[in-house]
Amino acid sequence: MTLDSPLATKIHPSPNHGERRKCPTDMIVLHYTGMPTGEAAVALLCAPESKVSCHYVVWEDGKIWQLAPESRRAWHAGLSFWGGETDINSRSIGIELVNPGHDGGAPPFANAQIEATIALVGDIARRLNIPPQRILAHSDIAPARKKDPGEIFPWDRLHEAGLGHWTAPAPIRSGPVLEPGAIGPPVAALKKMLATYGYEVSPSDAYDDKTRDAVAAFQRHFRPEKIDGIADVSTVETLRDLLESLPDAGQNASSFPNSSATR
Repeated sequence: MTLDSPLATKIHPSPNHGERRKCPTDMIVLHYTGMPTGEAAVALLCAPESKVSCHYVVWEDGKIWQLAPESRRAWHAGLSFWGGETDINSRSIGIELVNPGHDGGAPPFANAQIEATIALVGDIARRLNIPPQRILAHSDIAPARKKDPGEIFPWDRLHEAGLGHWTAPAPIRSGPVLEPGAIGPPVAALKKMLATYGYEVSPSDAYDDKTRDAVAAFQRHFRPEKIDGIADVSTVETLRDLLESLPDAGQNASSFPNSSATR
């Protein structure tokens, strides 16, 4: 095994990887380790019995270790979905940031760690030609199971560096909302928007648990000021703005509901 990124400083091999399915490697998925220490997390990621791994670990001081070759299918995404795809491990590079996560009090990421992550994501995205809208959170692809890397992750800083898809969140204000238990065309319109962006939602016009989880994941990534799984005006407008800024949005923009969809 050799280093794939010149930014990595050490190979710390994990045995937990396999053959990629024949498809492009066109996604980057960001995680936090969610354990008390980085040492404990790396031990787990390299233990054969754990059956989990990633490609890179970014430490608090900015050191980057590579655990699996980019050409191999690391086991970081688990049961997941994005844009109709379910084998996210075959399509993605997994990056773990050392951080105890929500269970550890959700401390902020160190600045050196974020700078190193930005550099690493940029290097991978350029080499593998990964589009901005496919640089994602673990919570995006597994909303019911995962919260990482969490609402404290500075997605806006990645975007300032030319990485990731982002728009300034619409301000939170009073207005109509859609919430669990709602049913009808406005819910169907919201779910169409979520599905167009990539989230997994059920094929109905009911605001069910899967819809709530997708909305909460969207808020965690793109509107972190308030995460409640309720589609308020701010959530809908932020989602619409993101959809309209996608490279192929022109042909579909007229079908994106505006905030009146929540009425």
